[in-house]
Amino acid sequence: MKKTFPFGLPILPVGQVYDGMPKKLFILGVYASAVHVKWYGPDGRLRIRAMAVASEPEIFWRGGNDYVQEVIERINLAPEYGYLAPADEAFNGPSGRCLDENYINPLGLTRDDVWLCDLLPESRKNISQEKALKKQYDGFVDIDYNFPRLETPIADEARIIEIVSELETSGARRVVLLGDEPIRYFLQRFKPEIKSLSSVVPYGGEVEFSVNSRQYTALCLAHPRQTARLGKSNLYWFERHREWLAGNVKTEK
Repeated sequence: MKKTFPFGLPILPVGQVYDGMPKKLFILGVYASAVHVKWYGPDGRLRIRAMAVASEPEIFWRGGNDYVQEVIERINLAPEYGYLAPADEAFNGPSGRCLDENYINPLGLTRDDVWLCDLLPESRKNISQEKALKKQYDGFVDIDYNFPRLETPIADEARIIEIVSELETSGARRVVLLGDEPIRYFLQRFKPEIKSLSSVVPYGGEVEFSVNSRQYTALCLAHPRQTARLGKSNLYWFERHREWLAGNVKTEK
């Protein structure tokens, strides 16, 4: 069955657009986020304050209400279902903004220098979104959707082959892994003894690994969810990343 968001837009894969230039860094995240809107009922009351309704326009999107408005116009919601408005800034592009501020720029790089990738290049709903949809959308809106939850394994063997292909295309030999999932589902296949972020001491320590006879260096860091305190997060990893930033900020490429 085709995967779709509430209100019917398709869930599309989001990935790096190859510009033909070799990259200095390959960054591997978990899964794609989405464009979020506020949904008001026909009575003008807020039903859902941050509702995922479309795939991001680019991987690790940094947000922007102009694009959110384009999405709202594409949905063209019928009046009997109310109306949509851009969600608060905090709900659109927070991981992308955090990636620039807490990973790419401190290493003396820009987006042009990096190749971005996710274990799963599609958006998935979280528990909070599922609860909100069951309470506010299901049974009220007669527009079917198929918005799956994240399942394990996040990346199967076929996806790992695709990620390796992206890594080789990027030309990068240095890899940043964002949190436990990229370590568990990617790095551990090539470096079995590294099972989680806690396995790498000190925080931000580099791990050498080999793929298809090529040598790479992995920099294992916390996910932006932790380093930007997005939703439920762990203060321990936030503090470790602050310490890492203090000792690793570069001003020149």
